[in-house]
Amino acid sequence: MTNDYTAHIIMPVKDSLQTAEEAIRAITASGHTLTVYDDNSTDENAARLDALADELGISVVHVGKHTDHLSPNYRWVLIHARRECLNQDTHLIIIESDVIVRDDTIDKLCEAVKPNVGMIAAITTDGNGSVNFPYEYARKTTTDGVCKKRLSFCCTLLSNKLLQSYDFNQLDPAKNWYDVHISHISQKSGFDNILQVSNPVLHKPHSSRPWKQLKYTNPLLYYWRKLTQHRDKI
Repeated sequence: MTNDYTAHIIMPVKDSLQTAEEAIRAITASGHTLTVYDDNSTDENAARLDALADELGISVVHVGKHTDHLSPNYRWVLIHARRECLNQDTHLIIIESDVIVRDDTIDKLCEAVKPNVGMIAAITTDGNGSVNFPYEYARKTTTDGVCKKRLSFCCTLLSNKLLQSYDFNQLDPAKNWYDVHISHISQKSGFDNILQVSNPVLHKPHSSRPWKQLKYTNPLLYYWRKLTQHRDKI
């Protein structure tokens, strides 16, 4: 039986090593280790990740050695990580490379696991502690609880029961991101999705893909690129 305090922690990384290294060190400083999925970073940044692995005892999977698919490779990462979790009988925690956890962030996610829970997400904030993307809709929420809206993968636990119930090989390979889809799958499968407003993490949105900042600074250009260049497919 899965131990509620046992989780396989992963972080997809695509360059942006300054932010990613800060995120990695925050996890290891909290007493946890993780597996970093290097999604075709530059050779220099990939080498830096390997150096961090030697220093901090983390694992690094260089996705480009396993698939010729161009970045982003979130589907491949999810399939691989799910297999690891099922083999180890653990939950899966995804912490993205632009999220800085606190010392107790991961423990709080694990402690909240219940048999009927599919996903548990830590709420995201900016440097001033204000709730930011992607949880603006929860700015007036004051207590942890079931969330009927989508959860992001910014800092989120996917329970072992959810992993058992849904095979990520079914994910659409034409898409880039899957947090919205898996949030809906969890709910349709009868699980509760929990947003922990008492468990904030620092989020530096889109550090690894700066072009997505256009969503806030020039939304017309962002959506033009999204449509014409087939980018950011959810």
